[in-house]
Amino acid sequence: MLYTATTLFAFIGTYLFHLGADNFEQYLTVVSVVFIDGFFGVWAGTKTEGFQTRKALKVLQTAITWIILLTGVLLIEKGFPGTSWLSETVVAPFILFQLISALKNAERAKLINNELLTYILEKIDKHKA
Repeated sequence: MLYTATTLFAFIGTYLFHLGADNFEQYLTVVSVVFIDGFFGVWAGTKTEGFQTRKALKVLQTAITWIILLTGVLLIEKGFPGTSWLSETVVAPFILFQLISALKNAERAKLINNELLTYILEKIDKHKA
């Protein structure tokens, strides 16, 4: 029984390792965008309301959630031929919104002072509401 469990976990671990190694660019992109947004968000939050640990930990929660979602999407792509478009369709909008959020947080932290950025962000916020 122990050998069966060990073999099963070794197979799953090796499979996920190869999946991550074959698609490391997508994982790196997701993690980078989340941490860029989180960095500027924590910086902006520190300037306005002080450092809050729960908000900083939310960055890790978001990163782990998106890594799990990306893994699921990549497993579907690998398991079903013809679904190679799925990861781009699911992850691209997330990356776009995270980049916009990073720009907004950088502007809130007074790292970017650009009237055009402020104008664009106001239009985005009106559209979201």
